[in-house]
Amino acid sequence: MAAQTEESDCAREQTKAEQDVDQVRKRAARDQQRLDSGAVSSPKDLENLQREITSLAKRQGDLEDVVLEVMERRESAQARVAELDERVAAVQAKLDDATARRDAAFGELDGESGSVTKERQVVSASVPADLLKLYEKLREQQGGVGAARLYQRRCEGCQLELNITEVNEVRAAAPDTVVRCENCRRILVRTSESGL
Repeated sequence: MAAQTEESDCAREQTKAEQDVDQVRKRAARDQQRLDSGAVSSPKDLENLQREITSLAKRQGDLEDVVLEVMERRESAQARVAELDERVAAVQAKLDDATARRDAAFGELDGESGSVTKERQVVSASVPADLLKLYEKLREQQGGVGAARLYQRRCEGCQLELNITEVNEVRAAAPDTVVRCENCRRILVRTSESGL
């Protein structure tokens, strides 16, 4: 924005300086035409007219220098604007790419969520009502995780290792018995990888 404003200011300044040069050039041309036409006969008026033409030529040169200086500043500002536009375009392209990847990931997650929800409905239909009720209660209390895998004497819910007495109780329990962690009270899921 600052670079664009600077370029715009330089453009206005250049236009004004060019108009000033044009006015001086026209006035000098008019004076030169009067001088060449012979309409001025008085030597004093001729001298004044020649002095004015010389003065206007110097003024025109000074104004043309100003125009050149403003043009250089404007070109520099235009280059800066172009550079910044390129950078903005590159950042926008990265943002568009990240947004597209994010949207694709959300789409995948939505698809996975839908299939997991269907699987959960199928599995929960086969779980006894009292166990499902206990699981839902624990899930609400434990931040969304009501059951955790027991792996190598460790509850993966609270990450604490069961003591030897608890391990022996789990080993002695029947396969269909609901076993819970003594530390976090989550339901322990025993698998062949539990190491018990």
